[in-house]
Amino acid sequence: MIKKETKIVKKEETKIVGYECDRCGREYSSDDWEEVQEFHHINFTGGYGSIFGDETTVECDICQNCLYIMIKDYMRCK
Repeated sequence: MIKKETKIVKKEETKIVGYECDRCGREYSSDDWEEVQEFHHINFTGGYGSIFGDETTVECDICQNCLYIMIKDYMRCK
């Protein structure tokens, strides 16, 4: 018979506690759930010949207010 041995292990975790908009610089606490749920995180890698650079990782965190200002003239709402 195989004996099972156990022990309690405390595990560290990384938790996001706030966001900062890369455009306006405003900081949002994770307690501001109305704003945080509408925060937009852009993350992609530029492809071959991309204006962003080949294989360049592009990241940006934008609040909903700034995103609206940036795309309001181009967006389509359904």
